[in-house]
Amino acid sequence: MKVDERAVSVIRKLKQNGHPAYLVGGCVRDFLLDKEPKDWDIATSATPDEVISCFAEPHFPVIGTGLRHGTVSVIADGMPIEVTTFRVDGAYSDHRHPSGVTFVKSLKEDLSRRDFTMNALAYDVDSGIIDYFEGEDDLAKRRIRAVGNPDQRLQEDALRILRALRFSAVLSFGIEPGLAQSIHKNKELLRQISRERIQAELSKMLLGENIGKILLDYPDVLAAFLPEIQPAVGFAQKSPYHIYDVWAHTAHSVACAIPDLLVRLTMLFHDLGKPSTFSVDDTGTGHFYQHNKRSEELAALRLNDLRFDNETIHTVTKLVRWHDAQIAPEHLPRWLNKLGEDHLRRLFAINRADALAQNPRSGAAKLREIETLEHDLDQLLENTPCYQLKDLAINGNDIQNLGVRQGPEVGRILHLLLDKIMDAELENDRDTLLVFCKTQFQVRN
Repeated sequence: MKVDERAVSVIRKLKQNGHPAYLVGGCVRDFLLDKEPKDWDIATSATPDEVISCFAEPHFPVIGTGLRHGTVSVIADGMPIEVTTFRVDGAYSDHRHPSGVTFVKSLKEDLSRRDFTMNALAYDVDSGIIDYFEGEDDLAKRRIRAVGNPDQRLQEDALRILRALRFSAVLSFGIEPGLAQSIHKNKELLRQISRERIQAELSKMLLGENIGKILLDYPDVLAAFLPEIQPAVGFAQKSPYHIYDVWAHTAHSVACAIPDLLVRLTMLFHDLGKPSTFSVDDTGTGHFYQHNKRSEELAALRLNDLRFDNETIHTVTKLVRWHDAQIAPEHLPRWLNKLGEDHLRRLFAINRADALAQNPRSGAAKLREIETLEHDLDQLLENTPCYQLKDLAINGNDIQNLGVRQGPEVGRILHLLLDKIMDAELENDRDTLLVFCKTQFQVRN
């Protein structure tokens, strides 16, 4: 295993002082998956005080990042490396944090408290992989399995429920049946997990290649913090445009979307307002009038509840609102003004994912329309369009030089010019705009 030399130097230092030390957790897992480890975590028999004593020299600063749980950070050539004492955890009264920890001298005891076998691997820089729980075999079989009893592992820390789903989504691993059953059984424990932690796991999960299967297999689990999911499960759309129920369509649309968090969050919420807006006409065809507005309301409610930042909430709710808008090519400048280029392209990606999750017979026509709109947008942008005030060939100073007082009237005139340019009634040419303004002033005066 190719280990960063700074991590090796920390391990060597501990060993030289008589303390066994090993790389553990994610870095070992990532190495076995041929991925670049993001960080290097070390487990050792040394107590925090002994670790601090080992590195009591200027070129190895030590920070007591988690002394209560036996963790210190050793700064090796500018890189922080977490060093944690072998430990076993006390009772988890809140299903998240142990009431305390007990330091032990056994690596196996330390690894036995970890969540999944693939995360309970260790590496000795002198002798190689240490695998007490068949984690290598589970990695080879692309399987997520709990260390020991899955109920016990999940009840200790309920966030492990979402970690299992996230690993499955990101790594495209299956979840071992016993663990899967335990995830469904213990899902209500997620109500005790902080919204910030749920948000972090959900965001990573949504970007995984295997997210479609997770959404289809675990809607009851996700409904513990997104209750609007439950009415959508199995809700027949009774529409020739759809071959899936509302939730299956949602799951497929998320999976079809580009791996952009704003886009995938939009797909997650875009149709959750359908069950509450359902109606059937005389022919037995289902309709969901104004479902986009209801979906927008639900998205705003849940994104706020999960503590997403204001910019994410504003963008996703806006995209949910417009996800099924009919955009005519001649109106592209106005859509650029409404959304900006980046978000307009996201809207096209949303339209494409939505169409791919519909009836292929109707979705094919929609896909062709999107392709045409994207081509038209490219052409428009090549010709330096004017779709924002900053793009105008004149500015507020030019308006004031024509005799208009500084104030709201200046802004009103600039917006009028922008509207006429976007409607192709005026050219964005300085002389043309100035002449138009002078003519308008003469009419008013």
